[in-house]
Amino acid sequence: MHSKKAALLLFFVSIFFASCLSFIINSYTGAWFYTYTSTGFSSQYNLTPASFICLQPDNHYTLDFGKFEYGKWERNRDTLILNSSSGDQKIFFITYKMGNALKLNMQPGVVCDFEAQQYSFSKNTAQPFSLQDNQWRLHATHKETPAEIKMRLINHCQFWKNYFLWATDNNIAAVDVRATPSPVTIYGNGFALKEYYDLPDAWKNYFYDSSDCKLADSLLTNVFMHNTIAWPHTDSKYKMYIGAFEQLEQFLNNKDVSKFR
Repeated sequence: MHSKKAALLLFFVSIFFASCLSFIINSYTGAWFYTYTSTGFSSQYNLTPASFICLQPDNHYTLDFGKFEYGKWERNRDTLILNSSSGDQKIFFITYKMGNALKLNMQPGVVCDFEAQQYSFSKNTAQPFSLQDNQWRLHATHKETPAEIKMRLINHCQFWKNYFLWATDNNIAAVDVRATPSPVTIYGNGFALKEYYDLPDAWKNYFYDSSDCKLADSLLTNVFMHNTIAWPHTDSKYKMYIGAFEQLEQFLNNKDVSKFR
């Protein structure tokens, strides 16, 4: 009788520790945002408040540390290994992990701090850190047609729309809107198109060359000149931006770009 109870207790204890182990293994998944460099100075990466690494449960990842990449990730004890689609590999040493705080030794003598934000891969329909919503960040490998450039701009609108939808769904009080490379400046009560000379270098570098970037600028300028956004009446700034970017996306969809080049 006692042996049966002991076996049953051992079974439940095993289940408990297996559950804990599963939680520990999966606790690294999520969207992690750079907060600051607690040790040293990072000369290898151009980190901003918009820099993120999104570790998915299926071991795929997306990352933007001044340059966007994607691939597959794995963790070997205190080491985070990123194998990008381009064949490059990054190895970061995990110096601290507790709750929503993560410290990564990203290069000798440099430790960077990251903070997790609410992000549900199973429940959130908006996934602004997915590869699908970040096609616009991929550097063009060829001279793009006006139609391809238009799709890059549409995808950028989809990113912003889903970025604010994600913030809404997860009740996130504040999100960064200034550090993400964009041709649009977002204000507290709306947004405006940047002048070409004010465009971030990172945005310009997404295009194959300067003429393609200027074409994107001309296309956006034309859209802003000939369309008016009906700003939604809502107490939520996030919903206001979602509605505005939905309209901008539609304006671009309807734009005939055959005469642009």
